[in-house]
Amino acid sequence: MRFIIFTLGLLIGSFLNVCIYRIPIGKSIAYPPSHCPKCRANLKPIDLIPLISFLWTRGRCRYCSNKISMKYPLVEILNAVIYLTLYLKFSLSILFVKYSILSSILIVVSFIDIEREIIPDEIVIFGLIYSFVLHTLYNFKGNLLNGTIGLVIGGGIFLIIALATNAMGGGDIKLMGMLGFILGYKNIILVTFLSFIIGAVVSLVLIALKIKGRKDFIPFGPFIAMATLVTVYYGSEIISWYLTKLII
Repeated sequence: MRFIIFTLGLLIGSFLNVCIYRIPIGKSIAYPPSHCPKCRANLKPIDLIPLISFLWTRGRCRYCSNKISMKYPLVEILNAVIYLTLYLKFSLSILFVKYSILSSILIVVSFIDIEREIIPDEIVIFGLIYSFVLHTLYNFKGNLLNGTIGLVIGGGIFLIIALATNAMGGGDIKLMGMLGFILGYKNIILVTFLSFIIGAVVSLVLIALKIKGRKDFIPFGPFIAMATLVTVYYGSEIISWYLTKLII
């Protein structure tokens, strides 16, 4: 089963690459078929085997020898590893499905934000719709109320920060609202806290390594994504630990 889950993650990761490339430029994710961005040759099924095709061609297009970005296998492997670890934590359950889809959304958001410095509305809308469907199927009233409060808190906190400091983009606000609806109010508060810690640490490292300057723009979406994954894996433990310390 672990091999099946990992393979599923690779396959979906390949599709995520299509989303990352096409959604920001307004292209359909279904048509035209996958093709080389340089020579425009349509890729055959053998060219689309996740990870294996990249290794087999040594990271180059079979038709024009154009070098293929390392981003493609990275996205596939990242998605597969996350799926596998989610399976190990939640087994085959509604939570596994919920967080697997969420993690794929976050991967797409992160790479688009890094490359284009935007978070497309289509992704946020999809996240809200899928979350509403899950809430409907599983404890509708309780989850819907919790999610609605989370949406207001998540989006509201970042809206206030954006109005006060102009440091947050509209995409970050909408993303946090979506995550609040999916995760609920307790978890979105933790995501907010962790995202600023992770953002500060990573930014300092990038500046120290001179990869970024102090005044350079650093997309915040990936930090939100990382904070969300930490919350998914360890959120209950972190919240319980904090409440215990607070009571003591």
